[in-house]
Amino acid sequence: MQNFQKGLKGRYVTLQNIDPIIKDLGDTFCISEIGKSFLGKSIKKIEFGKGSQKILIWSQMHGNESTGTKAMFDLLKFMENPGTLVHLRNSILEHCQISFIPILNPDGAEQYTRVSAQNIDLNRDAVEQTAPESQILYHELKIFNPNFCFNLHDQRTIFSVGRENKPATLSFLAPSTEVNREITEGRKVTMSVISGIKSLLDDFIPDQLGRYTDEFYPTATGDNFQKAGYPTVLIESGHYQNDYSREVSRKYTFYSMLQGLNSIVNGLEYCDYKDYFLIPENKQNLYDIILRSCKLNDEKTDIAIQLVEVLNGDSITFEPKIANRGNLKAYSSNIILDTDRTSNLIFNSEENLLQYIVDNLSIQ
Repeated sequence: MQNFQKGLKGRYVTLQNIDPIIKDLGDTFCISEIGKSFLGKSIKKIEFGKGSQKILIWSQMHGNESTGTKAMFDLLKFMENPGTLVHLRNSILEHCQISFIPILNPDGAEQYTRVSAQNIDLNRDAVEQTAPESQILYHELKIFNPNFCFNLHDQRTIFSVGRENKPATLSFLAPSTEVNREITEGRKVTMSVISGIKSLLDDFIPDQLGRYTDEFYPTATGDNFQKAGYPTVLIESGHYQNDYSREVSRKYTFYSMLQGLNSIVNGLEYCDYKDYFLIPENKQNLYDIILRSCKLNDEKTDIAIQLVEVLNGDSITFEPKIANRGNLKAYSSNIILDTDRTSNLIFNSEENLLQYIVDNLSIQ
């Protein structure tokens, strides 16, 4: 894709990766430091556009969730080089003022952990705001006073969609504001933005869009932003077939943001918020690998494998771990192994089974 920022690849994205790209951005963008992490790393924002619709977008509040960050820089590249969509680019710049915070948790990004250096989940720090990173985000919210927010995350490969248990490549949520999950006017606005995104992505990945349960989490960022009157779209980038580096799901995350902005620019009247409920709820029916009817320690059974992301140097490797065993007919897998082949496999130990996975599958 011509809008891919080639300087960002894979799952491991840190300040060291994005800083050279930020320095090369043109005059369209205003870059500033808005604070420092607990360990003193710079937290920056990138602003562009002069319109009345203010939109705050942040990524990597969980340090090991980088797909949204890559997609954000793809969107910046689109703003510099829109190709045949120059009219859309100009319309966004005219009608929107956008503030990007590409890596809210740079300490966690460097260590490739979900939490901050203080072992705080920033997405559960909305009330106490113990972490300096949380305080920085809330300060930006107050001084920017956005009309819309986009909260970018990654989701695990376990999430599936629909009867065929296809992977949830993207999932969305219009967060609730209280335990009864009332559909407030603010939530309707959020649902309308998501409905606009759905109208585009249905043409590309119609059976791979999921919707998170809207259970209210009293300490979550999105729920509290929504409760405070800031319509907040949660986008979770997930798995696409054979895309463990998330370069394909990054593309659809980019499409989601671009279409979300397009919907906001053109008014949300044409987006029926009720279409949000046509997106099926996520299920947890997937494992990375399932070996059907193989023999382990003289027992014939199904074995489910999950791939654990491990930081090695400046890249991520995927190490297999046994996640479940037994009758797993109700589950599907992201990597399909021929049943006739696996049913003849015999393993004397878990270590031998896991080594078989390492030797026979190349995960990228």
